[in-house]
Amino acid sequence: MNKIFTLLFVSLLSFNWTSAQDRYLDEIFTDVEVTTEIYGANATVLFLPVVMEAIQIPLPMDIYKPAGDTATDRPVVLVFHTGNFLPSVTNGQISGTRTDSSVVEICTQLARRGYVAASCDYRLGWNPLAQTQPERALGLIQAAYRGVQDGRNAVRYMRFTAENGNPHGIDPEKITVFGTGTGGYLVLGMVGLDDYQEILTTTNGPAKFFLDIDGDGVPETPMVIPGFHGDVNGYNLTVTPDDGSSVGFGLPPGDTTNYVNFPDTPVDFALSVNIGGALGDVSWLDDNTVPTISIQNPLDIFAPYDDDVLKVPTTGDPIVQVQGALQIGRAQRENGANAVFTAPEITFDDAATQLAMDNSAAAGHEYIEGVFPFVTAPNSAGIPEGVVIEWWDPNAPSPADGQGMGIPWNQLPHPTDPTGMTSYHEQGLSLNENMSAEKARANINLCFDYILPRMCVALDLSCKNNFIDTGVEDVLSADVFNVFPNPAKDFLTIESDGRVIEEVILTNIKGEVVVQHTDIRDQNFKMIKGNLETGMYVLQVRFEDGVATQKVMFE
Repeated sequence: MNKIFTLLFVSLLSFNWTSAQDRYLDEIFTDVEVTTEIYGANATVLFLPVVMEAIQIPLPMDIYKPAGDTATDRPVVLVFHTGNFLPSVTNGQISGTRTDSSVVEICTQLARRGYVAASCDYRLGWNPLAQTQPERALGLIQAAYRGVQDGRNAVRYMRFTAENGNPHGIDPEKITVFGTGTGGYLVLGMVGLDDYQEILTTTNGPAKFFLDIDGDGVPETPMVIPGFHGDVNGYNLTVTPDDGSSVGFGLPPGDTTNYVNFPDTPVDFALSVNIGGALGDVSWLDDNTVPTISIQNPLDIFAPYDDDVLKVPTTGDPIVQVQGALQIGRAQRENGANAVFTAPEITFDDAATQLAMDNSAAAGHEYIEGVFPFVTAPNSAGIPEGVVIEWWDPNAPSPADGQGMGIPWNQLPHPTDPTGMTSYHEQGLSLNENMSAEKARANINLCFDYILPRMCVALDLSCKNNFIDTGVEDVLSADVFNVFPNPAKDFLTIESDGRVIEEVILTNIKGEVVVQHTDIRDQNFKMIKGNLETGMYVLQVRFEDGVATQKVMFE
């Protein structure tokens, strides 16, 4: 395509890349302030086997801010840690807290770049030792549901602070939720699950969140019921009915299982990032979904990369069919939710994007914008390590208030070895060979190389300008193509004057891309209305020598 540039603009652009640092892309602050706040309180079943009831616990978050910063409209990133919805040690891992090495590193790096970041606790608790597999699956699904409620409560809390003095200097319309490992499941649930009926009408596979309570071979009881567990946003106070209907849930009558926090504050956020994890059902994604950035190893042993049954790492139990980064990315591409990354003026031509393209080919599929296949070779034991972002001190004590009893990680026996000869440290090394801070930080930095430019674009931050195509395409006369019928009921036919059509883009009156077809390579193209609303749109048709536009109407 012909591009029009000015020497001055090119010179300024060159200076920006070589001599200046960009807030939200580069670490422009040295020191970070960390404070702890309680963002809510809710009922946990973690101690149910001991106290025989759910008890209310506080939910803390550690808030990281750049020291000395005077900005008052900063974007927020809420970070949710891994851990299999169980406490550290109990989950068979050294990690699983809001102070995990990876979470602290992620939040610190974000704060140094000018973000406000918060590492959020969420409710843990289910019984991996329950007598039957359906009971164990039920407990894990309900734990994930509580995690979604807590994640949304964390969003509400930050929005609430912005409405009441804004002590953290944030822009409540620019909140990102960011999950690692199990936290990836949590944030993807926040992205997709916005209506309880979606739990009942899954497609991949159908009826997978139902139980066969009466034993007739036909699942009929939902694993989650708002009257027992609260709605998807956690807006309603719930008390277990005293009518015998809670059979199978293990909840005593009269037990409060969900408390309401900030009921008048919305749960809206702008972007989701997951490193690992998967989605409960891909049907939950639609054209109202926020943009997503997914980073996952195609050989991930903790979560399916494509479409498969999730198995609990500690027990090997099959739980439920879920969809990973590949299916999420394809769904987001089809429904247009990730179109912000492929807008005509946006260009990602960095090394991380090229690596994502190369890794997609290595994984055997097309490149999908917003999906980074983190391809690594299996370690010397032949085990795929996933996206390794943790490190630990082998001599450090395990939690003294839990099953670890303060025993150092390199002495605490891991439960997977009946001989007691393998420590938590040694077990950790089997999935993180040559574990070190340098190894983990290098992987976190690579993830950030892919994530941060897309955050700039999705959140419309000042650094977005680095990824806008600075060339100006030739504007062609509208009569270089015909479009008919116009108005149209079901489809539009686009016919050029002999030029080859390369791309067709349809934007609504707000300027948002609603349909995009690329690599057409023909002189004629038919655009189907599909689910588009009735109304006026702007049709852009891109040729090799420029772009032409016309207004079109769908009836």
